[in-house]
Amino acid sequence: MCSTLASEADSIGCVEVLATVCSIVLMVLTLPISLFLCFKVVQEYERAVIFRLGRLRSGGARGPGVFFVLPCIDNYCKVDLRTVSFDVPPQEVLTRDSVTVSVDAVVYYRIRDPLNAVVQVANYSHSTRLLAATTLRNVLGTRNLSELLTEREAISHSMQVTLDEATDPWGVQVERVEIKDVSLPDSLQRSMAAEAEAAREARAKVIAAEGEMKSSRALKEASDIMCESPAALQLRYLQTLSSIAGEKNSTIVFPLPIELIGPLMNFTSSLGVQRTTAPVRPMAPPAAPPSTTTSTSSPLGDPSQQQSFE
Repeated sequence: MCSTLASEADSIGCVEVLATVCSIVLMVLTLPISLFLCFKVVQEYERAVIFRLGRLRSGGARGPGVFFVLPCIDNYCKVDLRTVSFDVPPQEVLTRDSVTVSVDAVVYYRIRDPLNAVVQVANYSHSTRLLAATTLRNVLGTRNLSELLTEREAISHSMQVTLDEATDPWGVQVERVEIKDVSLPDSLQRSMAAEAEAAREARAKVIAAEGEMKSSRALKEASDIMCESPAALQLRYLQTLSSIAGEKNSTIVFPLPIELIGPLMNFTSSLGVQRTTAPVRPMAPPAAPPSTTTSTSSPLGDPSQQQSFE
């Protein structure tokens, strides 16, 4: 203890030396009660930054374990080295293409240097939260809406690098930044939904057209093969009947091959031609009307001459 006082005497004044000596004397006089005030314990995930009469003690942060402080002249601050996470409040952001969105995120950070976290900044936690909200607005303001929706990982990494550079003098290391949610206006959501639906319908029509084209090509190849081998058509016919019979249907349709229907159609057409070429019998002439006879006197006065009219 004396060697410690001697090493620190060069950097402190007489008042500090006198206060230190008085504190040691008081501790000795109040033994063993003073031991409960002089020995402190910090956990494995904590560090203690000790100040003696307002001056930062040499040797850095203490811990983990037991460390010693002098009563009345030493005070210390505990710093938690575990990773801390907090939610960034939703920020109304105007994107580069003039679309207003509400975005919130999550930030994970931890204390890398306990001394700087206590000495360089008044409240490292509050300062990191304010800086995260400001950085979120600045980064998202340089992106389009499409980039904001599709490039979340790149935006999160950009925010993490920016925050880490800004908080490095404070002894704070930003480990991860994640964008939780992007809230769009209702009108914009409806417009995007209509656009996406139209795009899906267009793709569906294109896929259906491609499927029809491929199926038509396959049917053409199958018909060519069946034309080369007539037995293939009969085998296909039997396979169809087998599949229908396996479903236990009460009605079965039997298609007739065109080879059987062809002669019947030719016979029917020949009968129609014969009917149209048969001779037509002549019709009987109409019956003659009954004749009437009238007598007139001859200009010569011969009563024997008569003229008949039909």
